Amino acid sequence: MQADVPAGGMTPGLWRVALARLLADRSALVAGALLLLVLLACAAAPLYAERMAHADPFRSNISGQVMLDGQLRDVIEASTEGLGLGQTPIGPTWQPSAYLLGADNQGRDVAARLLYGGRASLLIACGATLLSLSLGALLGIVAGYFGGVVDWLLSRVLDVLWAFPVYLLAISLSIVTIGSGLHLGPLRIEADSLWLPALIIGLVYLPYVARPVRAQALALRRSDFVHAAIGLGVPTHRILRVDILPNVATTLIVFVPLMMALNMLTESALSFLSIGVQAPNASWGTIIQDGLSLLYTRPMVALAPGVAIVITVVALNLLGDALRDALDPRATFRVKGGGA
Repeated sequence: MQADVPAGGMTPGLWRVALARLLADRSALVAGALLLLVLLACAAAPLYAERMAHADPFRSNISGQVMLDGQLRDVIEASTEGLGLGQTPIGPTWQPSAYLLGADNQGRDVAARLLYGGRASLLIACGATLLSLSLGALLGIVAGYFGGVVDWLLSRVLDVLWAFPVYLLAISLSIVTIGSGLHLGPLRIEADSLWLPALIIGLVYLPYVARPVRAQALALRRSDFVHAAIGLGVPTHRILRVDILPNVATTLIVFVPLMMALNMLTESALSFLSIGVQAPNASWGTIIQDGLSLLYTRPMVALAPGVAIVITVVALNLLGDALRDALDPRATFRVKGGGA
């Protein structure tokens, strides 16, 4: 992709063509609509919990009762299956004002927790993506442009991170920090903070961004327009800002939805293992873990966040594919040239 991009990155005309191609892609429009719907629903979590469900999604309600069809029912009911032993949460009522998706084993509203959990999952995915893209772009550009000892040192650090399986490294870092949080000099992140899993996931995926950016920076360092800028005495910081960064920007933009999807899956896995998001917060992964014991009696507790994860991740991947096609300069020029 890079060889066809002019010096200084994509021109305004190419950006307009890319936008037109993106808007003409039906899969991108559907994915964008799904993501917008998920974002709006999660943003409305406090409104739904307070005004419609009238429930606190973070407080147990084992002895609570709810009015349904003129009858008062317990939120946690006596089991009617098998020997009739134990208790079962109320199932989905499909009424927005009263346990739309049912309750979990603590009597908490699943629908309200689903929306609040989505806010946490999306926040962590966005934070981890921002960290991995910004730091990865910085390390990749510095290593690729300066080369030599700088490239060797940074590449070795990235190789060490790359050598660990993603989930093994994420689990190891989470277990180490889950007890007391992360305290490194002025950096202090408590164990129950959402920024802790975001930091861990962002660091885990750092080489997946830095390595391709480094490869692009190496190619750009040998390009004619960079050599011309160096020959004219242009300051290094200006070359990096004007000639290098705009040319890797398209790659970083394509990485955004793809990295968000990966980060969301990783966060859900860590939270399912109880080493991700900690109480009183909730995420889609923790809600699935809460519903594991109710899988045969109230499957909606685990099914709802699972479906939400699938919808969001698929939409992000479709959007990433559409962005990659729209920002491909070679495809842009083929369209302008009339086909093939």
